[in-house]
Amino acid sequence: MNCEVCPLKELELENFEVREVLRCVLHTIFFHRALGLVRPKDVDLELFDITYVQCGDLDLEKKIEEKIDQFIDRAEKHPNKKYQMCLSFYEVKNKPGTWFPKKLERLYWEQWEINLNVVQQPKAHSSKSRHSKVVVDPGESAEEEISIRRAALEASLREVLFQIIKFVNEKKDHVPPIPNLDGISFPYEITIPGSSDSAFGMDMFKRMLQTGHPTMLS
Repeated sequence: MNCEVCPLKELELENFEVREVLRCVLHTIFFHRALGLVRPKDVDLELFDITYVQCGDLDLEKKIEEKIDQFIDRAEKHPNKKYQMCLSFYEVKNKPGTWFPKKLERLYWEQWEINLNVVQQPKAHSSKSRHSKVVVDPGESAEEEISIRRAALEASLREVLFQIIKFVNEKKDHVPPIPNLDGISFPYEITIPGSSDSAFGMDMFKRMLQTGHPTMLS
């Protein structure tokens, strides 16, 4: 069965909004893919009128924060660019055709593509950077600009959350048997294609050239 890929709607945001948005999106995906026992924890966003649910797994929270730190560091060094973060779930199987039982391979069965367009506002807005908005009309006040841009981003973030829920409800046949019933059910990896810490994108491309989409053994 092919690896299911879900490219999420692109979100345009500023550096100071990246952490909250990525936390919200990543934790929402993990919560809906943690089919074992979890301790749900509601989290209210500070920048938006949105509440999402975390799994209550401290190790997962730590790993998510580490990846977000890497993403923010990269975005700050290269502003005004589009970036992607990928969350992939996989199975670990013995590699076919080998006599060595420890020769294992990862079989990816689902990948989430989180797409962000990180923009840098003009210096005129820098003093209000934590509340800044894209200029919409010269006649509008800074506060109106802030309100319009924030509302647009919040609406787009809600669309992404609904997209996640719709995907997990409609795409179920590719999900493998649950390996454990405690907390995060499936092995995963979070990568930033194009960054030095991961060659995941190129590996996936090479694998697709050789064998088509990554497959899952039943």
